[in-house]
Order: sequence, then C-alpha cells, then structure tokens
Amino acid sequence: MHTGRPKKLLILSIEEHEKLQQWARRPKTAQRLALRARIVLGCAEGLPNQAVARQLRVCGATVGKWRERFRTARLEGLADEPRPGAPREISDAQVEAVITRTLELTPPQATHWSTRSMARATKLSHMAVARIWRAFSLQPHRTETFKLSADPFFVEKVRDIAGLYLNPPEHAVVLCVDEKSQVQALDRTRPVLPLRPGLAERQSHDYIRHGTTSLFAALEVATGKVIGQCQRRHRAQEFLKFLEKVEGQLPAEPQVHLVMDNYGTHKTPKVKRWFARHPRYHLHFTPTSASWLNQVERFFAEITRRRIRRGTFTHVRDLEQAIHNYLEHHNREPKPFVWTATANTILGKVKRFCERTYVTQH
Repeated sequence: MHTGRPKKLLILSIEEHEKLQQWARRPKTAQRLALRARIVLGCAEGLPNQAVARQLRVCGATVGKWRERFRTARLEGLADEPRPGAPREISDAQVEAVITRTLELTPPQATHWSTRSMARATKLSHMAVARIWRAFSLQPHRTETFKLSADPFFVEKVRDIAGLYLNPPEHAVVLCVDEKSQVQALDRTRPVLPLRPGLAERQSHDYIRHGTTSLFAALEVATGKVIGQCQRRHRAQEFLKFLEKVEGQLPAEPQVHLVMDNYGTHKTPKVKRWFARHPRYHLHFTPTSASWLNQVERFFAEITRRRIRRGTFTHVRDLEQAIHNYLEHHNREPKPFVWTATANTILGKVKRFCERTYVTQH
C-alpha cells in the first residue's frame, strides 16, 4: 500500500518533550496549542501523518503543517504567526502619554477628561482615545463615593455581627431591624405612558407630593421573612409600637438577637426600659456609617426598586397599601440573603482601602 514519501524522524530533547506534555495535558492551555503539541508528540513516536490524523481526528494536511513547523522552528514554531494587516499607527509612547495624562493630570477648566478633550491634548482621534481607555479599563467620566466608619469599636462590632450571620446561636432568632423613613407618595402630573415595542415606559418628570410614611421592618436572617409596619411618624413611640408587633409575632421561647443601627430612636429611655422588661432580646449595634452591615438594608433596596420608585400614588394610604401587599407577597415564599463575608475578609478590605487613601493623600 502506498503511504507517501517517508518523513524525517522527529527527535525531541527532554526539555521539549516535557514542555509538549505540559501543553497537551494542562486544562487551561489554549486548545489550539494543545492540539499542536499532541500532533508533534504523535509524530515523535514514529507514527505516520495519516495515523496521527486519524488518532486526533484532524486532516493529514494539518498534521503535516505542524510537523514541519516544529521541525524547522521547534517549540516557537507552534505559536501563531503574526497575522497580516495594516501596521500600527499609534506608538507605545503615545499610548503611555494618554494613560499618564489621564491618571495624573486634569484638563483646564474641567474636573475630568473626555475623549475629545484628550484627543485635542494628545493629537489623536477621539476614537483612538476611547480604544486606549477601554483597553486599560479607564473611565474618567465615572466617579463613586465611599464612607469610612470612625467608630472606635468598629472592629469589635464587625466581628460581632459577621459572626452572628455566619454562626448564629442555636435555638435563637436573629432579626435585622431598621426604618425606611420619609417614603414619599408621589403622583405624576400626567398619565404614565405604558411600555410599547421599541419604547420604554414614560413618566412625566414633575410630580405631586401626597405625604410620606415610614416603613419599620425586621428581617429574619434565617428565613428571609420580614415583619413590617408603616407609620406616619418616626419617633420612639412608633418604634415601641413596632417592637410590640415583633414581640407578638415571634414564638415565646427562643432568644432574640436584634441587629440595629445607632439612630437615636433606638436608644431613648423608653426603649431601653422596654428591652429591660424583655430580657430575651439581645442588641447588636452596627458601627456608625456602616449600614451595609444590616441585612434589612438589602430588603429596603429591593422594595424600593421593585415597588416604590416607579409607583404612582395619589394618597399615602395607597403607598402604604402597596407596601403591605409587597410584604404579604414576599412572605409567601421568603428567601434569605446569603451572607458569605467573614469579619477577616471585611476588615482586610477596609485595611487595604485605608492604606490606598493614605498613600494618595501623602
């Protein structure tokens, strides 16, 4: 049977054989490079091109191509060759100049660069500037805010609350309690235009205020169930009424751990006396300026996004009814929020952020 011209035997050094085996077996290796490594290893075993092709399910021309590329250029021959195309018009020095100017300077009479102002300053096109920024994940038009807690017991409180979430006490209820105050009942001055193909729902920019309400909520960490109550004012009296409602809906036996912030309503003498009369309640206060430690804030974000922000209400009663309906619907199939951050993880992030801000200031 005709098998073609005999091929020159491939002889691999120990280093080449080990490298090819590594390329062929590592799961993260690019599949094209892994296939080329298997082709060369098969050829080095003395197999003809067609046998290697059948074994790897490729055509014989592919085996011949990479066999010859390896024979002439060894391991470097298995890498992709530069593709044809137009030569680069922007040099590395120009790219570096754009990045340096973006990070270290600001334009005159402006707080940040735009693609066109940077293009004028560097004599490049604004599209070239946009590509450079996109390649290096630079977004001068965006800004974010941050808040660092100055609580002297920040570390202790973080460890206390994070430990409560990750390892709650047995036979106890953990509740995250807070108030979403001053929820406005807003009505639009014109009817809402409904969603249409190609058109988003549209509301008039101006609105009419019909009063406010405050949502008191207690989120049960283990189940995701929420005990909620709307009240027109936001004082210690209203907070005490809410605590009575919480007490009435909880079983009488288990201990109760409350995660709360440092709002003055939570620490009035009347409230302290109420907790003294109910010794099964254990209070855990979040650090100042660290409301993100309270899981009920996540629920407030959900109800705002899903029900309140785009709602239209002609009276506070309508707003309160909408909130109560949402709570009822939520509690039919509650789902807890999954907390995964340990205290060490949180404190490590805060430490690294403080170090960056300190270096920036100095």
